[in-house]
Amino acid sequence: MQSPLPVRNGVNATRLRLPEEGSWETAMDYVLDRFGHVDPDGIIDRFDRGEVVGIGGIPLSRTTPLNEHTFIWYYRELPPEVRLPVEISILHQDENLLVVDKPHFLPTTPGGMYVAESALIRLRVALGIPDLIPMHRLDRMTAGVLLFSTNPETRGKYQVMFEKRRIEKEYEAVAPVRPDLDLPLVVRSRMVKSRTYLLAQEVPGEPNAETRVELIEESDGLGRYRLLPHTGKTHQLRVHMASLGIGILNDPFYPVLLEQAPDDYSRPMQLLARSVKFTDPLTREPVEYTSQLTLDSYPMKLPPH
Repeated sequence: MQSPLPVRNGVNATRLRLPEEGSWETAMDYVLDRFGHVDPDGIIDRFDRGEVVGIGGIPLSRTTPLNEHTFIWYYRELPPEVRLPVEISILHQDENLLVVDKPHFLPTTPGGMYVAESALIRLRVALGIPDLIPMHRLDRMTAGVLLFSTNPETRGKYQVMFEKRRIEKEYEAVAPVRPDLDLPLVVRSRMVKSRTYLLAQEVPGEPNAETRVELIEESDGLGRYRLLPHTGKTHQLRVHMASLGIGILNDPFYPVLLEQAPDDYSRPMQLLARSVKFTDPLTREPVEYTSQLTLDSYPMKLPPH
């Protein structure tokens, strides 16, 4: 559903569905009952300023009946955020696509304590593209190639590629080496992820997640791995590597959930979305975008003398 309020400071207006009936006489009564514990005066002020609107941009007042609107939109009052000490690099930009190198620690989209400090909001503001939308997501702790749509008119053609798995993604990871592990191999399992629980879990049942794992090289007990996901389940690569007994270096979730602690920017999780390859649905030409980032925990090889 199209928001009647434009993007402001890179952030979309929030949509709220009002109940059809209840003990609230007005829409504002309901909003105050639901969110008034946070900032009741601020909510009232927004109604008075006409900043809470219904379909068509019609402003609501203090006295607007509850059942006059099904949906309302408003701008959230966002707390100030400290800028994360990481930067985004642009790999490609045209009238339809934006391809960037997302750094470790920066979320793809707003969530939790990160709103302005997300790749989406940073890029919308920096590039002046309010319609920018991510074509897929990378975990906050994962770095690498990330695609955005810059044009709503062609967005659907690119979305279909992801839905039909016409995208080839290659990841790189640093993890311990298990000499007894016969690589390459394909890991298949059934994974579930609850919205109320941090971790993804493998459960009995028909596999819905598949990853090919290859060892590229090894040194001093660490390996550099190529990971080729056939599916795109949340935390899939991290779970599959941990299930093999070679959890990704500096992963705070798998195989053991560590206590929450401030980010250590000197120890990023060693997982990188190395490349994305597909046939462009508009030009019908094959394209490939490759990350310029590196994983710093793998021993550097010295050039031969």
